[in-house]
Amino acid sequence: MNPHRLAPMAAYALVGIGALIMLAPFYFMFVFATHSRTEIFSLPPPIWFGDDLPGNLKILTERLPFWRNLGWSLYVAIASTVLTLLFCSMGGYAFARFDFKHKNALFALVMGTMLLPSFMNMIPTFMIMDALGWIDQPRALYIPGAASAFGIFLMRQFVTTAIPKDLIEAARMDGCGELGIYWRIVLPLLKPALGTLGLITFIASWNNFIGPLIVMRSPDMYTLPLALRSLQSPVNTEWGALMTGSAIATLPLVVLFMLSSRQLISGLTTGAVK
Repeated sequence: MNPHRLAPMAAYALVGIGALIMLAPFYFMFVFATHSRTEIFSLPPPIWFGDDLPGNLKILTERLPFWRNLGWSLYVAIASTVLTLLFCSMGGYAFARFDFKHKNALFALVMGTMLLPSFMNMIPTFMIMDALGWIDQPRALYIPGAASAFGIFLMRQFVTTAIPKDLIEAARMDGCGELGIYWRIVLPLLKPALGTLGLITFIASWNNFIGPLIVMRSPDMYTLPLALRSLQSPVNTEWGALMTGSAIATLPLVVLFMLSSRQLISGLTTGAVK
């Protein structure tokens, strides 16, 4: 066989094997969602779909206000995404195209927050939310992170590389105000970066476990990760129901990623090559 053809075939085979290994946990999660706890722990374990999905779903909805938890997760994820896109696009545009006193120092301070380990924010976050009376309130999950350092950095880089200064100056000369420039010119040109940041923010909010664990107290207010964790117990965990809930929680992310994976790659690579 031609060695020049052998190398690409080996690369594709390696990538295929890696993809199968990464997809295996998801496959078994969906399979186990259709089996009872006894069947899941049988030897050998089931490798194909069963018929216990209705029973697992019944257990899930009896032990949890599952659909309410799903609704809160969706609400918090959408609110987090919208606010992050708004404030980060404003901040990134300001750092990229405005000149103001201590601009570089302020940007360095924003970037410095990315160096702080997330666990350092746990106690201050709880104290602030408690002082504001936001404990057990969804706003405590999406307002504190509405202007992320990563989002501001991503928007600043995109504005710097993809939006010419001359375009903004021409709009100013035509009498367009700063808010009009941002809304009519900057935002439409930021669509690739907005799509990327929106996808990352939605997934991070949807999967967030530590945030709800800190500020949520009532099971009715739990988001999905915290609600599903409450199903676990040392002796009597209904793993079939837990897998069913996990599968339902995963489906929106799978669909979202399939629809926007190209947008994600485009947004991350725009401006990387000139």
